[in-house]
Amino acid sequence: MSKEKFLGEFEQFVLLAILKLGESAYGSTIRQLLAEIIGRDVTIGALYTTLDRLEAKGLLESKIGEATAERGGRAKKYFKVTAQGQSALKRSKQALSSLWQGLTLKVLD
Repeated sequence: MSKEKFLGEFEQFVLLAILKLGESAYGSTIRQLLAEIIGRDVTIGALYTTLDRLEAKGLLESKIGEATAERGGRAKKYFKVTAQGQSALKRSKQALSSLWQGLTLKVLD
């Protein structure tokens, strides 16, 4: 059994959003995708705290893009999931799938 820790739910959401966005993954687009897909309005501060933590763990890498006039001359910070991040996602997916296997939930009225 691996001694590596599993990803938290929000960490998984953030990594998956970055993978979906590809080259367009920066704070605002990640936040927008999370709001659209999971219906969760995330503050930009909470998102960047998670992004910084994932990058410190080696699950993400970032690069600074060009400065844009639309952002008042500020540059965007783009994110990319590393191979280690993809492995962590796969490990979490496999663990959840194993736990769900054979289970059915009964809806209680």
